[in-house]
Amino acid sequence: MKKIISISASLFAGLLLFAAWPVSPLTILIFFGFTPLLFISDGLQKKASFFWHTFLTMLIWNASTTWWIWNSTDIGSIAAIIANSLLMCLPWWGFFAVKKRSGNLVGYIALISFWMLFEYIHLNWQLSWPWLSLGNVFAAHPQWIQWYEFTGVSGGTLWILLSNVLVYEIIQSIRLKHLLSKILIKLSFLLLIPLLFSFFNLFYYIQHTSKSAAKHNVVIVQPNIDPFQKFDARNISKQIAILINLSEKQIDSSTRLVIWPETALSAVEWQPNVRYNNFYQPVFDFVNRHPEISLISGIETLKSYSSSDATATSSKREDGTYVDAFNAAILIKSNQTLQFYNKSKLVPGVESLPTFLKFMGPVFEKFGGSSGGYGRSTTSSVFHSDNNPYFAAPIICYESIYGEYVSSYVAKGANILTILTNDGWWGNTPGHRQHLQYARLRAIENRRWVARSANTGISAVIDEKGNILETKGWNQATSFKYPIPTSEVLTFYTRYGDWLYKSISFLALLMIGWNIFLVLKQKQLF
Repeated sequence: MKKIISISASLFAGLLLFAAWPVSPLTILIFFGFTPLLFISDGLQKKASFFWHTFLTMLIWNASTTWWIWNSTDIGSIAAIIANSLLMCLPWWGFFAVKKRSGNLVGYIALISFWMLFEYIHLNWQLSWPWLSLGNVFAAHPQWIQWYEFTGVSGGTLWILLSNVLVYEIIQSIRLKHLLSKILIKLSFLLLIPLLFSFFNLFYYIQHTSKSAAKHNVVIVQPNIDPFQKFDARNISKQIAILINLSEKQIDSSTRLVIWPETALSAVEWQPNVRYNNFYQPVFDFVNRHPEISLISGIETLKSYSSSDATATSSKREDGTYVDAFNAAILIKSNQTLQFYNKSKLVPGVESLPTFLKFMGPVFEKFGGSSGGYGRSTTSSVFHSDNNPYFAAPIICYESIYGEYVSSYVAKGANILTILTNDGWWGNTPGHRQHLQYARLRAIENRRWVARSANTGISAVIDEKGNILETKGWNQATSFKYPIPTSEVLTFYTRYGDWLYKSISFLALLMIGWNIFLVLKQKQLF
């Protein structure tokens, strides 16, 4: 019976986490979604048993929340979900070990610091997949998290972990008939202070920011082109005609920026030769007809190197040269030099293969991934052209879920965030809706407006407070314009990035080191 109860608790925790995640309206469940695991940790003695109970929870959460990646890579999605679930167990396994050795209080500190260390590593290593970073869960409720301009997503993660610990302690106190007053006061402050601060911050921001209307507008195009056909050379001319026609419908004398989605220009070309590609001549004619506008578009390009300057991602050709393929962005303006940015944050297994998994290249390629991978930029860059008020961050698809990386564009002068994406690979699933919601977090963190061009949807305009002001629905070929203001404000988060993750990760490393010392001392190695 005890085993059935603990397995049921694991299942229940996974379902709570799934039910809390965007785009569900039950976000509040996140404040106690982990409490069943805390219950299990009190009833088990063996680390291995607790690990597998935790794995069941994480597997249910991952599979039910990100199942849609199956639509772009079937076998690869299974591997990714299992791997991510296993990785999520490590902080909990560490918590369990510390708790058994040092008691509840130290164990809870370990859980919070270990989980935040895990999230920080998962943002920055070669198998990065921060889709389920806990602080992302509030993306659909920007009014709750206006303080993300100070902490970013890590503040939300800390809030959730602390809340789960205190909720569990209240439950235990009720069960054991302990005095609740002190814990209830702490919980009330924990839950209410971030909300009160958020509403105050929102009110202050509304009262002390300029209400003047934008002088210029941005045209956002959503061509709704089948992602599985867009790279067929027979379709490229037709696709470009659709993009130009949708743009022409919206451009007026105030338009200064036109945005096309990821890989909208799909005729693979060497970067120095893009201007001379026959498929792209209508694009340059279009820009020349509207000399006041700048066009930002996704594009597939190539670049060659000699053996002396070859990159780690480039592949050697038979003639001895090296070549990189890029999922890139381009800025085109009449009579001005082309500007390129090559996507830096690549999707693991699909667009890049970690160095330590290179030997598995043929396996990844067979199941829809990449054996060689795309080339990449080593840093963010900002697009700007003469006589244009918009300094644009060319954020390509997956990059928009990286808070600190997006902030690096703003630190370099971007006064608008432009997201170019193609979520059509996932079909009409929660994936593209979650991706849209995450863009609201970037707006709040940096107090920048977001212009989002998505191939099949959902394209949108998001203001600096995270409010979605206009969208175009899924599976529509459409375009729209919006007067978007610019801002020069640099938030605390823009300046200092993931400082909270780094601080608590340092604490986690100290705890890990101390516990290793205790284990070695116990074994009389010290």
